[in-house]
Amino acid sequence: MISAGGRLVKPLEADGSRHIPLPIHKKRLGSLRQAKALRTFFETEKPDVLHLRSRLPAWRKMPPQTRPRLVSTVHEFYSVNAYSKIMTCGEVVICVSNSVKNYILENYPDVPKKKLAVIHRSVDATKYPRGYRPNPAWEGKYLVTLPGRFTRLKGQFDFVRVIAALKSCGLSVHGLLVGETHPRKLGYREKVRAAIQSAGLETNCTLLEHRGDLREIMAISDAVVSCATKPEAFGRVTLEALSIGRSVAGYDHGGVREQLDALFPAGKVPVGDTENMAQKLIAWQKNPPVPKKRKPLHVGIHAIQNIAHLPELDCNNIHQLK
Repeated sequence: MISAGGRLVKPLEADGSRHIPLPIHKKRLGSLRQAKALRTFFETEKPDVLHLRSRLPAWRKMPPQTRPRLVSTVHEFYSVNAYSKIMTCGEVVICVSNSVKNYILENYPDVPKKKLAVIHRSVDATKYPRGYRPNPAWEGKYLVTLPGRFTRLKGQFDFVRVIAALKSCGLSVHGLLVGETHPRKLGYREKVRAAIQSAGLETNCTLLEHRGDLREIMAISDAVVSCATKPEAFGRVTLEALSIGRSVAGYDHGGVREQLDALFPAGKVPVGDTENMAQKLIAWQKNPPVPKKRKPLHVGIHAIQNIAHLPELDCNNIHQLK
């Protein structure tokens, strides 16, 4: 695996993965200088397959006779331009939702439909089992939770309006905003805090940073919400909540719409309609509806082989770039 690093490096290495640190995460043209280092690495290691998960690593040129087979995954609604289009140039292009597939077909009509494979992102059902119960120390509170990094796109201001509406109806509510804050977003986090104070919700809302116990937080929550102001390509956290049987109220667009259509249609909320979301949460207070059980999803390299008609591969020699 090649990436700029992060909190998952140690557990991946503990599981036997090899991590090569390179600053390929920066979204600017100057980062294309890393393409030479990547090409040198590929020529030395000679991987059979490259799995590209971001745009910079896709910009590398190698002779057709020596370059690895190429699979890419589009897991965001990238801006539409030549730089982003490189993610559609894989022999197989994995789309993490039907929303992403439709986005590609709409914005890049010359991309062959037959090479687009929808392989929905999933969650580990062993970590998020149906009916999961947290440690008793977590119980005894009424909670509504919005998980997501602190950025305007995640809709924290909408969440504050929802909690204010619940409180105004006399509901004893506490809202949790759980997510990491990039150093460049500290100002935005403080604006959210100011909005909470302005609404008189200091005792009804708590801001938490990244937590390793998000599963516990969602398990004790009465509901989990998604207020993303722009469509999510997939929306992993909402599926984690649905997986453990938690009610989810989410804006009706993108990957979250797909999840709710399949597992919990009662949770769909018109985009931006915080009053509608608040009314759902009030109705669910005493008798929340239960999401459908999701079916296990098993996807591996052999599924990709069937799509791309790739030859038999050494699955130990697959490099993933993110």
